[in-house]
Amino acid sequence: MQQDIVKVFFKQLPHGKGLPLPKYMTQGASGMDILAAVMDDVSIEPGEIALIPTGLSVAIPHGYEIQIRPRSGLAVKHGLTVVNAPGTIDADYRGEIKVGLVNLGKKDVVISRGDRIAQMVLSKVTFIEWHQTAELPETERGEGGFGHTGT
Repeated sequence: MQQDIVKVFFKQLPHGKGLPLPKYMTQGASGMDILAAVMDDVSIEPGEIALIPTGLSVAIPHGYEIQIRPRSGLAVKHGLTVVNAPGTIDADYRGEIKVGLVNLGKKDVVISRGDRIAQMVLSKVTFIEWHQTAELPETERGEGGFGHTGT
């Protein structure tokens, strides 16, 4: 099966030297595990948010974004998730990728250098062209909002 490959240029920052690049952990994975480029352990207490550096800056091609998503194992086992999930890295951003983690669990979570802290997914962006209209096409749902289908 042929896969689309998009070339993304990166710069490894000094505090990221020696760490492996993000990679797909299985052949069918859509997200690459991204690592913590912390120099010392970071303890995240329950309810606390920490911004974790990755040691990477990237040049995402126009028409794409990188989404930063939680790792399911960290979320389920420790309550650790990405605070703004999914986080978006825009194509014109050239600063370091940092991951905002929040501890929703009951115990401190320690992040060490090289820990896999999140997943990054390269996604194609479709741009909107707005067209104003007096009426929208009807649908079966109509204006039914939150909880309109019951429990």
